[in-house]
Amino acid sequence: MQTWKDSWFMIRGDLRGDKIRLMLTLLISIIFMTYLGGLMGLLINDSAQIQQRSVLPDYMLLAMIPFLGFAYSRRTMKYWSADSYTKMLAYLRSLPIPLNAVLCKRKLQSVICFALNGVLFFGLVYALAGHLRASISPLGYVVFSFTWIGYGLAVMGLFIFIEFLYSGKAYFWLLLLVMLISFGAAMTVKFSGGNLLLYTLACSKEWGLLSPLMWGTLIAGTVSVQLFSRWTIHRLKSRDLV
Repeated sequence: MQTWKDSWFMIRGDLRGDKIRLMLTLLISIIFMTYLGGLMGLLINDSAQIQQRSVLPDYMLLAMIPFLGFAYSRRTMKYWSADSYTKMLAYLRSLPIPLNAVLCKRKLQSVICFALNGVLFFGLVYALAGHLRASISPLGYVVFSFTWIGYGLAVMGLFIFIEFLYSGKAYFWLLLLVMLISFGAAMTVKFSGGNLLLYTLACSKEWGLLSPLMWGTLIAGTVSVQLFSRWTIHRLKSRDLV
């Protein structure tokens, strides 16, 4: 319980800090989510209109949904060149703050980002995809959104592990590898005659809030974040941050 209190205290401190930096982060996040949501809305609208089993919406969902868990600031954008994550971690390690609290803070940030970015992203998709609105109720679409957020949380656990344990350049290449794996998974589903978008929409419409797929992804996402967090703490104790 104390770990969560310490983490929340650090987040409150960040929110009370540089207001200009916070506004820039919010603006960048809104612009990025607007772009992603607009593009995804057009792709999903076309697929929902003709029930086409296209691989592109599947790939976009697999590759992009985990990125809803980030706050898009200047520090985030400079992770390659400035190795900003490692420098931030080195600074936090110099303070009398337990590693558990530092990691817990990052998990809370991800949850907050998924909530804020998710509302904007999925809201824009629903607003732009008229054929999608005609084929699924608002409640069904909420279930669809939470299904994919559960998947995003599962991958976010891996992202946090990489973020805390690797340099900025290694992080970049590992993210590219994850996106390549996402493309491979989308192509595999395509060649198997399936479609992730249409399948998750069908499950959401049929089951509603009782959707086993939604609850399955949310539970898997929570378990993934917790398991990767424990592994991260174990590995972080021996990482050289110099």
